[in-house]
Amino acid sequence: MQSDRETVVIVGAGQAGAWVAITLRSLDPDRRIVLIGDEAHPPYERPPLSKAILAGKAGIESAYIKPETFYADNRIELMLNRRVRHINRDRNSLTLDDGSNLDYGTLVLATGCRPRPLPVEGADLPQVHTLRTIADVEKIATWLKPGSKVVAIGAGFIGLEFAAVAIEAGCAVTIIDAAPHAMGRVIDRSVAEIIAAGHSARGVDFRFSAAIEKIEAGGEQAVVVLGSGERLPANLVIVGIGAVPNTDLAEAAHLACDDGIIVNAFGRTDDPKIFAVGDVTRHFNPLLGRSLRLESWQNAQNQGIAVAKAIAGTATPYADLPWFWSDQYDTNLQIIGAPTTWDRIVWRGERDSGKFTAIYMHGEKVVAGNSMNNPRDIRFIKQLILNGTPVPDAALADPATSLAQLAKG
Repeated sequence: MQSDRETVVIVGAGQAGAWVAITLRSLDPDRRIVLIGDEAHPPYERPPLSKAILAGKAGIESAYIKPETFYADNRIELMLNRRVRHINRDRNSLTLDDGSNLDYGTLVLATGCRPRPLPVEGADLPQVHTLRTIADVEKIATWLKPGSKVVAIGAGFIGLEFAAVAIEAGCAVTIIDAAPHAMGRVIDRSVAEIIAAGHSARGVDFRFSAAIEKIEAGGEQAVVVLGSGERLPANLVIVGIGAVPNTDLAEAAHLACDDGIIVNAFGRTDDPKIFAVGDVTRHFNPLLGRSLRLESWQNAQNQGIAVAKAIAGTATPYADLPWFWSDQYDTNLQIIGAPTTWDRIVWRGERDSGKFTAIYMHGEKVVAGNSMNNPRDIRFIKQLILNGTPVPDAALADPATSLAQLAKG
């Protein structure tokens, strides 16, 4: 029997928690590993939920990170449909939802995020949903049929990806956002307007700089009432206005938190026996020179791997340049970098061609990039950002100039 000192307990069986368990088992064949999740499904990836799975083009199991049998085969104790109520740091113990206790030698908090609630009257009507879990998708999919009227609140990744699926299902779609343009927190307005134009051309109706007054019951439909007085009947309302980190357990245990659990470069909290990983963490990124909290597939996986290495005694500091992607209709959008400022965009390729790269500049240096149906450029943009070498705009904009060569310096 493993001693409690050797037991690693991971709270949260999402992308980040799963990769801690998978990587740790590969590095340490003997350590006891317990992975606790509050859903009925084994660990799965969330990005496919708002894309192929919602569209019915792929089954639920396709999102599983590993086959369900993997965990038992690799002696990872998977506890599903379970919650942790309390962390007792003095005793290195957890209290579970059934009142039982589970001791740990090392604890990993991979508690993720929850959808940010819409703070208006009527947000709890049965037609109003969020899109984050498999259970959410199973409910929403039943509404996606020809003739349905759907409203997406929030023109970020979730709202736009949902709209693409709903349009292809024959629904009438309206997207509402308080910001003046789509994806306001992650890309330049000039790129966002191209993305929105692609949706508009397929029938999506946008309301930007719009406030929601309330949502009213209207029989089988809900009615979204805007501050302007406009009323939008909807069979289905999807709320995608961001996420809130699940720091409740950490805060109750008096771990340092600030819009996320604060961790160092190795994922360690201010308690040497407790790590945190994934969407719930706020960490210092040496490549960006600032602390941030990231909600991304890449961060969840790679930080999870880094934390497992730290637990196994082969620690290397976690440092990754943020990378995101989104599939909407036949368009693939990729984003590398997360700058706070830029002074211009250099365009590589024609904006209206459906295939281009937008390169974000600050002075003579590349600080970020967006590609539309041009994914190969992203790795070279990443290298240009990391190199920090001055690059002339004309060379970046010239399709005849190799980005690979520019990245080599």
